Amino acid sequence: MRAIGDELSDRFYERADVVRTLLVTLLAGQHSLVLGPPGTAKSELARELTGRFEGAAYWEILLSKFTAPTRMFGPIDVAALARGEYRQVYDGRATTAHIAFIDEIFKCSTAALNETLGYLNERIYHPESGGEPIRCPLIGAITASNELPSGEDTAAIYDRLLVRIEVGYLADPSNFAALVRSAVSRPAPPTRTTVELAALQNAVTEAVPAVEVPDVIVDAVCTLRAALRRKELVASDRRWRQAVGLLQASAYLDGRPAVAETDLSVLTHVLWDSPAERPTVEREVLQLVNPDAKEALDLADDIEELEAQLDAMAGQSREALSEWVIKKAHNKLAMAGKRLETLREEAASAGRSTAAIDRVTGRQRAVRARVLTEALGMDASMVQAQL
Repeated sequence: MRAIGDELSDRFYERADVVRTLLVTLLAGQHSLVLGPPGTAKSELARELTGRFEGAAYWEILLSKFTAPTRMFGPIDVAALARGEYRQVYDGRATTAHIAFIDEIFKCSTAALNETLGYLNERIYHPESGGEPIRCPLIGAITASNELPSGEDTAAIYDRLLVRIEVGYLADPSNFAALVRSAVSRPAPPTRTTVELAALQNAVTEAVPAVEVPDVIVDAVCTLRAALRRKELVASDRRWRQAVGLLQASAYLDGRPAVAETDLSVLTHVLWDSPAERPTVEREVLQLVNPDAKEALDLADDIEELEAQLDAMAGQSREALSEWVIKKAHNKLAMAGKRLETLREEAASAGRSTAAIDRVTGRQRAVRARVLTEALGMDASMVQAQL
């Protein structure tokens, strides 16, 4: 699973944290939502990940307001109907899938809503003809959407998705340049590690639940809950309980027998409802996990402010932009980069997670690349050597 994560992180620029979080969610037997605008590789990443499990039945669908439940869970057997028998064909549908990818999840039709909720929450489907519900072998579903739910009906589905991950367009011009080059180049086929279905099922049902959750982690979760409640950010008891499985899966993915404080970082994708709440959740989580990550987020605020200034100066002369770089942007970005390097070294030597620091470092590099290309006129293909 770690090899799969490394391969996908290399292939999809600026998506390392997304890839790891999706793997952790699947190992915990939970569902995830990838939220972002069109054209951010949500579907491609989901398909590439879900295709790595040998022997697993896979199901994919693009939902619309007119999608009928039978299209999702099994069409009517026309031949049987001609004989006076009413039955559905389940092969190749959600009903028999081990892993699912549901695109535009919040466009679920009213007719399919209740069955979709039962499918995600209890892994059951009630046949059209009635009778006993069918137990579905679903391990986990990756869902995607360009927008948040707009009504109470789809909000119920949103609540069933334990992990919520935001993605955006590539921020680093050098990564964008590499993306453009990849459209015309013909690289050798990448390494493609796979995992057997039985191994994945064993991890989900046996190995991950066996990971120890020490009392210090329970205390940390209680402290985090209290801190978020003071910020008027309240998650349900069910969500907190399910989140424990994510902590165990995170430790398992790293090869550790017990949950550590560094695993709490995954909760930044669990404890918010609207994207506006995510930065607050992230700060509270990282303040609990390690102080160096908290300082990295403070540096991120400075970096975001510089990027906002760059956006505001659009259309100004090259001379004005160069003066701003010399007097302000260059020194601030350079100092932030050096401090982030130090924080990463300190965190790594102490055995703490560097994920948050790496993410902020990526933002620093991306903003610096924008400064070099947009303010100083440097070619994007030359920027990588300057970072």
